[in-house]
Amino acid sequence: MAAIDYCIFGIYMACMLGIGYYFFIRNRDIEDYYVGGRRMSAEHVGISIVATDVGGGFSIGLGGLGFTMGLAGSWLLFTGLVGAWLSAVFIIPRIKMLDDRHSFLTYPDFLRQRYDGNVALVAALISGIGYLGFTGAQVLAGAKLASSTIIKQAPFGMSPLFFSLFVIAMVILIYTVLGGLKAVIYTDSVQWAILMIGLIFLAFPYALKEIGGFQALVGSLPRRYFSLGNISGVIFLNWMVTIIPIWLVGMTLYQRVYACRDTRDARKAWFIAGIFEYPIMAFMGVLLGMCARVLYSQVDPEMGLPLLISEVLPVGVAGVVVAAYFSAIMSTADSCLMASSGNFVNDIIQHYFMPEATTKTLVRLSQIITLFIGVIAVIIAASFTMVLDAILYAYAFMVSGLTAPTLAAYFWKRTSARAAFWSMISGGTLTLSLMISRTSMPFGLDPSFYGIAVSSLVLVLLTLWFPDHNNDLEFSYQSESAGA
Repeated sequence: MAAIDYCIFGIYMACMLGIGYYFFIRNRDIEDYYVGGRRMSAEHVGISIVATDVGGGFSIGLGGLGFTMGLAGSWLLFTGLVGAWLSAVFIIPRIKMLDDRHSFLTYPDFLRQRYDGNVALVAALISGIGYLGFTGAQVLAGAKLASSTIIKQAPFGMSPLFFSLFVIAMVILIYTVLGGLKAVIYTDSVQWAILMIGLIFLAFPYALKEIGGFQALVGSLPRRYFSLGNISGVIFLNWMVTIIPIWLVGMTLYQRVYACRDTRDARKAWFIAGIFEYPIMAFMGVLLGMCARVLYSQVDPEMGLPLLISEVLPVGVAGVVVAAYFSAIMSTADSCLMASSGNFVNDIIQHYFMPEATTKTLVRLSQIITLFIGVIAVIIAASFTMVLDAILYAYAFMVSGLTAPTLAAYFWKRTSARAAFWSMISGGTLTLSLMISRTSMPFGLDPSFYGIAVSSLVLVLLTLWFPDHNNDLEFSYQSESAGA
């Protein structure tokens, strides 16, 4: 990369910091910090959702799928379209109705209102730890990209990877700690615009030019690479089972529901997110991976795109595209950081230890805890990759354990808190056990499939044996209220 590329990347980082400071001086209370004052527009929220969901992992991972299986890899993000639109139709009207009554700040707030404090506490711990791990993973991904593209030499005798980790983490922490969710959502909007411009108008055209045009791309790859049917039913089912539930239990998504002004804006935001995920990002990601396969057929599938960026793109363009990939990584890292902070501050510290804290105290506490969580995530990412893997198991626990009780909270008013608690523990524990033991799964299905199945069975049996007769009647969800 040339000097102009470094300048472009430096300007990009400075703009992110500027957005964080801008909202730092405008945040007035805890609602501003965690749910954007409940006044965010549908367009900004929708773009923030897709930027968070796609992230660095999906951006680079999609390239790897295009490299290995072609256009059929786009089905991965089809799950995002399905999850977003199902949530928009069936979930958002219900959760937004309750948010209007109770002014929720987090996902466990909903579970506390529906079940009890024990269910909410366990959910907050699992969600907080899971998103802590995800923050570390995204920061590490950014550091690896930086050390292979723009920071190949580091000062003070440090390794390029460690120095990159420090730089990326510092920028993310500063603008997120200062600005809260508003800074996250608006930086996500900028980051997504950069990503789309970088991939659609720069990376893909230059990659095609290097190959010799689209016809050369078609002639260089096997025919199956251009078939959407080049995927097994088991792989497609595993993607659906492991990804769609995120749209039901993801703390980052609940914060954005609460940030919307009303149900109509929230549903619009989710529809926007679905369209951006599939087909726009889905096909662009796999097409770039297919180009990388032609140019660098012998490399690791997920290293094809970084090589394409560093070796094919001309001076100036490389800086924009590198910034685009950092946009994807940072847009996920900042959202996961805010989610983890919200879980620990609102659902644990404030609820159990500081129930009488003033608004000013809570805002300062939130900034301190956000910084602390970010530092812990960086330390884990830099020093203990095995610990990072272990923490990320909490994410599987969250999906497997929380999906069934959350669905029941919306649609089955008889469900008891006891049933929800043990459903969460049993489903999550089974999935973790299967993952850690590396047990071979029947029919090739993902462990989460069996975890969700067991969680659902426990939920039904315990609800029938120990029904809760004191559920709040507002959870009956009369159709006319839910559709409002």
